[in-house]
Amino acid sequence: MANVTRRIGLSLGADICWPLCYEQILGKLAVSVPWQGDTVGIEVERVTIEPFDLRQAAKYDVVLDRLTHWYHTSREWIKKAILMDGLYVLNNPWSVQAMEKHTSYCAMMHLGMPIPETWMLPPKAYEPLPDLAPTLTRYAQLFDLGEIGSRIGYPMFMKPYDGGGWRGVSRVNDEAALRRSYEDSGKGVMHLQAAVDPFDSFVRCIGLGPQTHLVKYLPDAALHDRYSQERDFVSADEAALLRDTTLTINAFFGWDFNSCEALRKAGTWHPIDFANPCPDSQITSLHRHFPWLVKAKLRWSIFCAVTQRPMRKTMDWDPFYAIAAEPDMPYRERLRGYAKIAEARFEAVRFEEFCATHLAHLDEVAWEFFGTDAAKSAFRAKVTALFPAHEVEQFTELFWGRVQSWRAEQPQAKGGRP
Repeated sequence: MANVTRRIGLSLGADICWPLCYEQILGKLAVSVPWQGDTVGIEVERVTIEPFDLRQAAKYDVVLDRLTHWYHTSREWIKKAILMDGLYVLNNPWSVQAMEKHTSYCAMMHLGMPIPETWMLPPKAYEPLPDLAPTLTRYAQLFDLGEIGSRIGYPMFMKPYDGGGWRGVSRVNDEAALRRSYEDSGKGVMHLQAAVDPFDSFVRCIGLGPQTHLVKYLPDAALHDRYSQERDFVSADEAALLRDTTLTINAFFGWDFNSCEALRKAGTWHPIDFANPCPDSQITSLHRHFPWLVKAKLRWSIFCAVTQRPMRKTMDWDPFYAIAAEPDMPYRERLRGYAKIAEARFEAVRFEEFCATHLAHLDEVAWEFFGTDAAKSAFRAKVTALFPAHEVEQFTELFWGRVQSWRAEQPQAKGGRP
């Protein structure tokens, strides 16, 4: 039996708090897993940005990627490492690059999800490319924006087809607002999407591998309060539906780590925004939900590294489309069928067995860590990066207090086992 080390790389941008917590908890876990005749340990390292030889071997087994949705050098290095070195990456970089919100809407509409009515508009303005004038002269049709607005119905949202951090999103309540928003959209290619109005609940489901976590979302609250601290805000059946929705989307697009937003109206959950393969991971917005996220990242990345989980390089949508083609299948049964494909692709049963056998101590180690000065220091570092100096202590204490409330509710606080 040999001692083998698997290496996890963190490909980071502005992330501060979760990597600090991830690294320190991993160190305290002292992972030593008997696996296929060897004893496997884990090391973690931050991935640097530098020139690379396309034949240069990658030294990582798994990379948690937080850059490739916008930083091309890292994306191309990761694509090279998957193709040539067998690297496993959270998330599939080709899918992140190509599958914008427009594609995700179309695909999930085809699978039967109750996506609100959505239209795409030609841009208001264009780059002056050589072939632009003849193309528009020959083929661009004049259209009545007000008529489209009437067909969709008010209120609605205008938003970029490719999305990104609420960029360019505007609520449109009438035709005058629609025309103003279109004028202001410039060269952007925009969607018009019917609002789910009125809705009685807004939920974000965070998915990480086969793991999911539901958060009630308050879009009108200040950023640090949008992720509600409320619990038990959906029924067990609704929680299962939201989980199945998220797993379906994530497996369909090859996203290990993604979040799905859904609104409930008259008992129906409408997915409205679910192409988010670099979800918010910061203490400054997640607060009491932050420990779940860090633990979920640890579990999934360690599992992938130790088991040398192969990277799925292709999407393979045919099994989903085969279920979608069943003419008389009820929607809930159809969604459960999609989710079974997702559970198989994420190796849900094998993952749960692995965690129960080899990572049973993670909950206790993380619970202890999130009560330490090191954890509070990581929180303060992120707060310092985002808040003015005179608010740093106030908000550090706010987020720290919310995590301590979470700790007080865990079995470990009462001397029990998780």
